[in-house]
Amino acid sequence: MQEIQILNRETKKIETEKIYGEKFLCYLYDKKNFIAKFVLFFIARVTLLSRLYGLWQKRKASKEKIKSFVENYSIDASEFAKPLSAFTSFNDFFIRKLKKEVRPINADSSVCILPADGRCLVIENVDEVDGFYVKGEKFTLRSFLKDEKLAEKFKGGSLAIIRLAPVDYHRFHFPFDCFAHTANLINGCLFSVNPIALKNNIGIFSKNKRMVTELDSEVFGRVLYVEIGATNVGSIHQTYEYGIYKKGDEKGYFSFGGSSIALLFEKGKIVFDKDLIEASKKKMEMKVKFGTSLGKSSS
Repeated sequence: MQEIQILNRETKKIETEKIYGEKFLCYLYDKKNFIAKFVLFFIARVTLLSRLYGLWQKRKASKEKIKSFVENYSIDASEFAKPLSAFTSFNDFFIRKLKKEVRPINADSSVCILPADGRCLVIENVDEVDGFYVKGEKFTLRSFLKDEKLAEKFKGGSLAIIRLAPVDYHRFHFPFDCFAHTANLINGCLFSVNPIALKNNIGIFSKNKRMVTELDSEVFGRVLYVEIGATNVGSIHQTYEYGIYKKGDEKGYFSFGGSSIALLFEKGKIVFDKDLIEASKKKMEMKVKFGTSLGKSSS
């Protein structure tokens, strides 16, 4: 079983990620296992299964596993906006809010902040993403966005991917002051977005259910904000409405499971932070927090 190592941005130390459901993921994404392929087909493509699992996590009885989950994954409960005893179900805990002071927002208007807690990879030129996870696997903007005009507009642009693990805070926010258009749903499957799965098929990003929102910014121009669903994440909830938002305002949240956010910038509009670039060139995700810097405007 291959370990997933991530670089903690705060401590500068490499950590081995403790994966929720690791054995099952390794089984499902074993290319040599015919039975696993059959099971994966139903789990990823029959989205009703993920919705049913999500409903299971909303039962009152599911709150009993919150305490052990927090302890097993060393989650800092002091950051929560309400005490553990106040959560009504496991999903209620999963979509928790945090105290505002524990995620201070970088106020510099030239800085784009990370929109969520998670593990981040950056790609300075999206045209070079082929082979990023697996040599030879294809990833194209055309298949990812399902829109030829947008794909052409963002050709050669910069891409940031923030992977949210089940242990993370699962609300996501606006990365800069902007005008947000209505989110466009692209229906799809619900494959896992864990590196165990992505290393077998980078095309998962273009197959999974996702929502694309166009953001207009005076500083960063037109930016695409993409929420990507995954196994057990049948619901991407948008809490914002069409209109103007400030950096750090909530945009929405994911229900139970792992998931990802992608930010796609036009060519030459952002310079990603050096530490993120260096880690990404080594194909190592960096553990990051919402509100901290992703990069600066190139202008």
